[in-house]
Amino acid sequence: MKPIIVIGEGGHSKVVQDIIAAEGIYEVIAVLDDKYDDVFEKDRVLIGPISYAEKLIADTDAVFVVAIGNNQVREQIARILFEAGAVFEAVVHPFASVSPSAVIGTGTVVMAGSVINADAVIGEHAIINSGAVVEHDNRIGDFVHVSPGAVLTGNVCVGAGAHIGAGATVIPGKTIGAWSVVGAGTVVIDNILDDVTVIGVPARVMKK
Repeated sequence: MKPIIVIGEGGHSKVVQDIIAAEGIYEVIAVLDDKYDDVFEKDRVLIGPISYAEKLIADTDAVFVVAIGNNQVREQIARILFEAGAVFEAVVHPFASVSPSAVIGTGTVVMAGSVINADAVIGEHAIINSGAVVEHDNRIGDFVHVSPGAVLTGNVCVGAGAHIGAGATVIPGKTIGAWSVVGAGTVVIDNILDDVTVIGVPARVMKK
């Protein structure tokens, strides 16, 4: 199996590691998180701070996945690792339904029960969480998080870094601006600008 290094050791990382095991393509050789100061081995897996990634980039041919749920933090770490020479891979649960015509960006995580339909394009380092639906012809930007049970109907465009809350729905053809937040259970019937938070049915701006 191909070696892979997981960045982050929180709850999201636990799920990502389960997906890696279910895929059967990669073997986790290291889990790095800045809650650690030193490098040690546990169950044949290296544990240590994120800064140790530079040595692993130099010494191994392992690929990386940034398993951190916070979009801003995930972007920051992914960019630092990319500049250091890291290569990223998408991680897709075998129980996700992904159209052959869909495109999944590097570093993206697709969880169990999610659906990505025809000609959808998912950017890099995105999260398509458990049971989320990304319908046909969607365009999902880098570092987006589509939370569990969210439904993006056809021809939706989601800007970079946006967060779609659990159980939210976006009707066809609408745009969610970059780094905006759509609250859990919200129904979006109009375009949403960049850098705003919307909640409610229908969606209304809560905070700019």
